[in-house]
Amino acid sequence: MSVFSPGKKLALAAAISGVLFIAGCASQQQKQTNTFTLSEAEYFSTPGVDLLVFSNAPGGMFFDAKTSGIEIIHHGERTVTNGDVRLLHVPEQWDGMGQLVERIVDRDTQTITATLAYPEHDFSYKVSATPKGDGSVLVRVLLDKPLPQKLVGKAGFNLEFLPAVYWDKTFIADGKSGRFPRSPSSAGGMVTSDAGLTEPAPLARGRNLVLSPEDPQHQVSIRSLDGSGELMLFDGRTKAQNGWYVVRSLIPAGKTGEVVQWELNANAIAGWVREPVIGHSQVGYHPKQKKQAVLELDRRDSIKGKVTLWRIEPNGKKQVVASGSPEKWGTYLRYNYFVFDFSSVTEPGVYQLGYGSQTTSAFRIDSNVFADVWQPTLDFFFPVQMDHMRVREAYRIWHGLSHMDDALQAPPNYEHFDLFAHDANLDTKFKPFEHIPGLNYGGWYDAGDFDIRTQSQYHAVQGLVHAYEEFGINRDNTTISQERKYTEINRPDGINDILQQIEHGTLALIAQHRAIGHAIPGIVEAHLYQYPHLGDGSTKTDNKIYSAKLDPHAAKRKVGPMYNPSTVDPTPLEDPMPEQGNYSGRFDDRWAFTSNTTALNYGSAAALTAASRALRGYNDALAEECLETAKKVWRYEAGRKPNTYFYGNTTGGRLEEEKLKAAAELLITTRDPQYAQAVRELLPKAAEMFFGDTVAMLVLAAPLMDAEFNAELKRLAQLHLDRVKKVEEENPFGVPITRQGWAGNSAVMDFGITSYWLNKLFPDLVSDEWVYRSLNYLYGTHPDSNYSFVSGVGAKSQTKAYGNNRADFSFIPGGVVPGVLVLPPDYPENKSDWPFFWGQNEYVIPMGSRYIFLTHAAHALLNK
Repeated sequence: MSVFSPGKKLALAAAISGVLFIAGCASQQQKQTNTFTLSEAEYFSTPGVDLLVFSNAPGGMFFDAKTSGIEIIHHGERTVTNGDVRLLHVPEQWDGMGQLVERIVDRDTQTITATLAYPEHDFSYKVSATPKGDGSVLVRVLLDKPLPQKLVGKAGFNLEFLPAVYWDKTFIADGKSGRFPRSPSSAGGMVTSDAGLTEPAPLARGRNLVLSPEDPQHQVSIRSLDGSGELMLFDGRTKAQNGWYVVRSLIPAGKTGEVVQWELNANAIAGWVREPVIGHSQVGYHPKQKKQAVLELDRRDSIKGKVTLWRIEPNGKKQVVASGSPEKWGTYLRYNYFVFDFSSVTEPGVYQLGYGSQTTSAFRIDSNVFADVWQPTLDFFFPVQMDHMRVREAYRIWHGLSHMDDALQAPPNYEHFDLFAHDANLDTKFKPFEHIPGLNYGGWYDAGDFDIRTQSQYHAVQGLVHAYEEFGINRDNTTISQERKYTEINRPDGINDILQQIEHGTLALIAQHRAIGHAIPGIVEAHLYQYPHLGDGSTKTDNKIYSAKLDPHAAKRKVGPMYNPSTVDPTPLEDPMPEQGNYSGRFDDRWAFTSNTTALNYGSAAALTAASRALRGYNDALAEECLETAKKVWRYEAGRKPNTYFYGNTTGGRLEEEKLKAAAELLITTRDPQYAQAVRELLPKAAEMFFGDTVAMLVLAAPLMDAEFNAELKRLAQLHLDRVKKVEEENPFGVPITRQGWAGNSAVMDFGITSYWLNKLFPDLVSDEWVYRSLNYLYGTHPDSNYSFVSGVGAKSQTKAYGNNRADFSFIPGGVVPGVLVLPPDYPENKSDWPFFWGQNEYVIPMGSRYIFLTHAAHALLNK
């Protein structure tokens, strides 16, 4: 028996009961009787269907990630999630979820039991699943006490279905048919509850519901058993674009025991085996580099035949240039892997790989294969992310001039969303909700949302500077005017674009020092209704500075619960507010969180110092101000006890790492011995943070340090070799694949960049092959699929990503998504048809600068 307890056990009054039955019940042609077994990975499995029971805890740092509860992996794809008790028909991302108290796996009884609770409602329950001899799984949710009166009509058992899989398909409820709408819809319209909440009416109701009866791959049927309420089918997208279709039964009042019982059947196609994936680079390969295709096979599959490589001739004919049986690597997660090496093929040309009935898209072998793959990131991604600018591309306006009303002082003792917070100290002269002038220029939208997170800004600036200095990047394809606050894509202005982007990020950093006197965590939306804003960032606020004198509700402004925006903004959005010139009474300006932490100051100083070098000769005044500001920060921090206030990922990184970066950048720029001494003193800590930016700074500082320092650095380089050996044993891709709630392409790129810097200093010790592995992974040699994770780069790429245009199921060229998220216990996933999974598909700006560096590193090494 294994037990997982995420927190202190609660005394449970106990259970709702539900029965959830999974079996093979589809069309007669596809009928299969399933026998579920409890796998070693602690979920129920039968060919074609896996049933997970709280393998992940509900919620997370951004609340509902749709990766918990009862989940179904249906013919290889996770299409059903969040089978749990919820308090709304169609909960939104920030609505409450039960807390996982304990998860017990009892192999003797073949039972998984999860205990959950809503402590704020004094309500607890269990969800238990047991396979039956007839091939079903019995899921019971047990309740000893009746439902609390305040939850009657609210609490129910929900199960969510992925819209991208089910839209345009049909459903049948008690014999009456309907169709899943592609656009968000409610057949009975929207209904306002007694509490004032707007919710959709059901698409269908009944005791028997069949989803997608025409599609054996996704057919699911649900029957509500005697004693349970009727089934209701809702479209969750009517409340939020990232909502799913929801099947729900309300929990009746005054009952205990089995209050909800479902019989649920997920069809399993007889003999189903997942199609193999031919992992390869969608971009292609340099003639000199190692070339390997990695085959990913279902664990019930085996190699059948050979892998073939064709060269495509100008006349369209194919010529076999390599063929052979792939070599078995072994098992990783839930799949078996095999490797086909075709490194001997070096002739430039266009190629395709084939295995079984599959043929890959065409890819190139060419010495210039990496010469231009970075350009969409500099030409499109960074311009589109530019805040405080109007961005145009030919006939298209990507967004208008945004956030010219930045920013109001955020209040003290307050926990905000998106990992921003304040303790009792604001560290400024400004009062809560007072306008802080001078923060409305420079900077990029941090990610798929619109905040300016300082850590992201300084990582991106420093990364762009290093790429510019190391590889001499010089490309002009964009017009950028700080005076006119205007950017136009595909219109050169005679100025190096990367310098203009370095300048834009630097302006946001220096603005903080000018306006406040130190680096700050960042600037973020004030209200929850603004946070998930989709589309044009210029429409999120009125771009007029908030004035309490013009606000008839000013006296009501107070800070309440974090996720209750009405406590700070009681003004209906549609109500007109007084305006006077550049001021208005609308309380919609973003908030500045202003903690004066030592780590943030050092991180900002490092980027400002690096920028001062790049901007010399382009914007000398700004370059000089950046360097003097960084020196001032160094003196200031040397004269005070470190401010170590920490919250989430907004108050700075590890203190020693941020200080090392600042010291190294100042040393490189000034050659001042005091900074060399600081770098030397921090070296013993380097073993604990020997990757990414730390390695870059140590290598760049090495020529200015003594022989003892360089000898120690070479010893530390052995740590990287040990790390490589470990990841080569863990997975067939030879790069670190993280397992946190955010997918790991950033770590993959850090691995490649670290390898580049160490190879530069110790070429006999560190292989340049590890640089190319990282790019191969980004471009399609990774688990789950084989498309490129760089939008618009490669024959096939992620083109439904979590950018600010995600509601259009679109992408921003050159954006790099986080990639494959490994969902416990063993399921690698990157959704190509659903852009709303931030942990898999959200663009963030530091990944853009890393990608530009990594592609140039590979091109430089292979063509030196």
